[in-house]
Amino acid sequence: MNEASIGLSLGPVHYFWPADRVRAFYRDVCNWPVELVYLGEVVCSKRRELRPRDWLQLARQVHEAGKQVVLSSLSLIESESELSALKRLVENGEFMLEANDLSAVQLCRERSLPFVGGPSLNVYSQRSLALLIEDGLRRWVPGVEQGEQQIGDILSATAVEALPLPELEVQIWGRLSLAWSARCFTARAHNLGKDACGFRCLEDEQGLPLHTRDGESLLRINGIQVQGAEVTDLGPQLPSLRRLGARWLRLLPHAFDMAAVVQHFALALSSPQPPPRLGAVNGYWTGEAGRAAGELIEVRAG
Repeated sequence: MNEASIGLSLGPVHYFWPADRVRAFYRDVCNWPVELVYLGEVVCSKRRELRPRDWLQLARQVHEAGKQVVLSSLSLIESESELSALKRLVENGEFMLEANDLSAVQLCRERSLPFVGGPSLNVYSQRSLALLIEDGLRRWVPGVEQGEQQIGDILSATAVEALPLPELEVQIWGRLSLAWSARCFTARAHNLGKDACGFRCLEDEQGLPLHTRDGESLLRINGIQVQGAEVTDLGPQLPSLRRLGARWLRLLPHAFDMAAVVQHFALALSSPQPPPRLGAVNGYWTGEAGRAAGELIEVRAG
């Protein structure tokens, strides 16, 4: 693919922010140089600062600003109430869905609706991808643990079957989502039950830091999600992303100076040289330990 075909996308907010902050964030997004925006709750159904109708209203505002909009689903469906909410999301009638759970894939397939395959679908083989394409997948976001070689092998094997390849979207900025659980790690950290958590996630705008016994930053706890501690950056790998045929480069929302981050990558797409590194090395991309590949940078601003 040529360079002009690559665009920036903004993934869904993974953290629990107050409703006013979320609305203000997306008002700003309307003026940022991103073409594709994902909205919705992907972590916990108890996070109800914004209801489904609120997300739809935000989606319309962002769409009116000239952006493509996709609604993101929960990454783990655990109850009938969550499944009912998912059905309403699938049937919104306006925007494509990012399916982050196979329940969402099934609902889209039953309704013959195209969808985006989110990073928590665990697509590790050509056959899995081919089945999802038959179900309606039109864009694929690989899991963060899948590097350049594995993604390339899956796409090459899929092309051999003469199937229409989906658009490829790769996360290039943000903390890496490493695990999901039915248990709530944040509630456990505060000695609370999951159903009586007191919405403690609101206190941690970028998740709850977890350190080793030696005081070294290790992970971030975010409700039922565990993230890597560092904000990783694939900006210097833009040449390999282009060779791979990436159509979209995903940035995950960050609590500080996200506008500057977006501008940094927008300028990088128009530059003949890869951009300087802002975040930490993502070792998954090359199959190396990130800590051995370069200095870790904890990003707060810029």
